[in-house]
Amino acid sequence: VSLLDFVLQGLRAAAESTRLRVLALCAQNELTVTELTEILGQSQPRVSHHLKQLCDAELLERRQEGTWAFYRMRSDGRGRELVGTLLMLLPENDEALMLDRERLGEVKRARAVEAQRIFAENAPRWDELRKLYVPEYEVELALKGLFSDLRVNDFLDIGTGTGRILNLMADSIQRGVGIDLSRAMLAVARVNLQRPGASNCQVRHGDMYKMPFAAKSFDAVSIHMVLHYSDDPATVLTEAGRV
Repeated sequence: VSLLDFVLQGLRAAAESTRLRVLALCAQNELTVTELTEILGQSQPRVSHHLKQLCDAELLERRQEGTWAFYRMRSDGRGRELVGTLLMLLPENDEALMLDRERLGEVKRARAVEAQRIFAENAPRWDELRKLYVPEYEVELALKGLFSDLRVNDFLDIGTGTGRILNLMADSIQRGVGIDLSRAMLAVARVNLQRPGASNCQVRHGDMYKMPFAAKSFDAVSIHMVLHYSDDPATVLTEAGRV
């Protein structure tokens, strides 16, 4: 598809008030159909239809995680550029957009409550683990120092857990992806990455022994407090080298 045809296709897909609202919401957030339904106040079939149109036009990307599907603005490419241009034209004080942002805040707060519950259930285990390793601030200082002189565009955190490493590296990279086998911990990570400065980072469900990425997809990889859980660390390191 030529660039002109792509732009026309994208403009046709976005030329509807609800779809523009969806693009605005998904530009900085990764949201489920249920969450978008709550924010927009529309039926699930209708919201799903709008999402399909936007995904087909390559303005949004859809990622399946178990029974859930998450939607967000595309990570790169011309679709991302087109959405960014369109959103700059939207008025900040539009009533519908302001209400959407208010409801988005409610959704985020609900996420935070659930994440806190999950984390509280696991807190004793995390506290015991922390006692066994080097203090976090020393690890973080070393990581920041390591990457400060490197130019890293695409960064992968294997076994991301709470998303702490992604949060730490967000301002030093162009794009960050974290994978974890625990959906409960991914819920915690998503809440921790909701801050504006980490909108370039995302998390997804994935197996560190067989990661869903093509070869050479990333410039750098971190594996922090993960290998001691692995039955086959060599395979994890081989996979890390591959991607």
